[in-house]
Amino acid sequence: MPDSKINSMLMKLPDETGKGDVMAATSVLQQRANEIRNNSINWQSYLQSQMIGDDDYRFITEFLSSDGGKRDSLLQDQRTQCAKTFLSLLEHISKDQTVQYILTIMDDMLQEDMNRVEIIREYAKKKRENVWSPFLNLLNRPDSFIQNMTSRIIAKLACWSRDPMEGSDLTFYLTWLKDQLQTPGNEYVQTTARCLQMMLRDEKYRLVFAGMEGVSVLANILSGRINFQIQYQLSFCLWVMTFSPQLVEQMNKHKIIPILGDILNDSVKDKVTRIILAVFRNMIEKPEDAAMVKENCVAMVQAKVLKQLSILQQHKFDDEDIMADIEFLTEKLQASIQDLSSFDEYSTEIKSGRLEWSPVHKSERFWRENAARLTEKNYELLKMLVHLLETSRDTLVLAVASYDIGEFVRHYPRGKSIIEQLGGKQMVMQLLAHEDPNVRYEALLAVQKLMVHNWEYLGKQLKKDPTSDSSSTGVKTKG
Repeated sequence: MPDSKINSMLMKLPDETGKGDVMAATSVLQQRANEIRNNSINWQSYLQSQMIGDDDYRFITEFLSSDGGKRDSLLQDQRTQCAKTFLSLLEHISKDQTVQYILTIMDDMLQEDMNRVEIIREYAKKKRENVWSPFLNLLNRPDSFIQNMTSRIIAKLACWSRDPMEGSDLTFYLTWLKDQLQTPGNEYVQTTARCLQMMLRDEKYRLVFAGMEGVSVLANILSGRINFQIQYQLSFCLWVMTFSPQLVEQMNKHKIIPILGDILNDSVKDKVTRIILAVFRNMIEKPEDAAMVKENCVAMVQAKVLKQLSILQQHKFDDEDIMADIEFLTEKLQASIQDLSSFDEYSTEIKSGRLEWSPVHKSERFWRENAARLTEKNYELLKMLVHLLETSRDTLVLAVASYDIGEFVRHYPRGKSIIEQLGGKQMVMQLLAHEDPNVRYEALLAVQKLMVHNWEYLGKQLKKDPTSDSSSTGVKTKG
């Protein structure tokens, strides 16, 4: 499917692809908005205190008293006045309660008809003003409702308007969304995620977001303890990102497959299952690089996706898309197993960061045939092993990585010097004091293998120099 058709399809998607927009009705923002709509604002007092002008007063009172067709006619006849009034009210009124009300009715106006975003855009263009400035400034207000209702309006303007958001305005907004996702205890996190769902359906926006380490942020949040609604929404974000094949490589870098594999294995909600299967399908279907497709298939097998697919096949799903994705993934993953070499399996396990005592680690033949391959791509796999020794807190990962370092040194002629250059020897030495006995044991074995190479090297030196002392120090004796 051509990129233009994909983007058109994504932009037409609802934010919630299940039956009925349950999230919109239950989010904290919408519950609060329902209360705010019932507030009564004394516009007369704002007029008398000259905080708003006669034309703004007339428009806002007429707008609020109209509905349906009458409101449509009003907005058609007074497009310029509509934009002027809303922007003027936001600029001149500072009381939180009133600003909350203005933003809520403005969001409602746009929600009723997406084409109304052009009212705001046209006015800003006519006045030669930045359409984003009034709204981006409101993101700095201390009131969380004001911030998040403003965010909804910005997302609508950015996604529904003819003129896209660009440059520093776009960077500022996406950074704000990213920060809000990571804010502990953010009660409006569903709204933040929903805005991101809207934005990332546009390829221009998702490429910028990815360039801001956005995939890393999504991966970190999905790795933690979050409710199924946020799991769904952030997986939706990843799904739309997979329509840009160049972003799939970033997703691999941040271990999206094992993270989503864990969620899939524990999922009890069909919509979470459906969106994760859709992500996995795209990660196989969209990349043009055959090696990447193969790597993704193997990563899914190692994340126990194939096992979960066999369980899902026993379920009765109303959604035909789920069944089609289950069949597609099952076929592709089973085919990848048939074509799997032991080195492919090992490489994918290292890249996943989830080491376990799979058969390749203890296979003498594997190390004899493949030790040299660990030096490929500028020591890529060795660097990953050393990084795991440095950062992992999983005792199984530390034990297996230590063992692998030792086996590499044992089977590769220059193994010791390479591991020293990469900082691996220092990492293994530190693990000699680890609290877990299995980690200590494997670290000790690895250190012994490193030391054996010292002895072999020293033995060769002693044979070359007959004047050397025969002690293990290698210091020459005095005459």
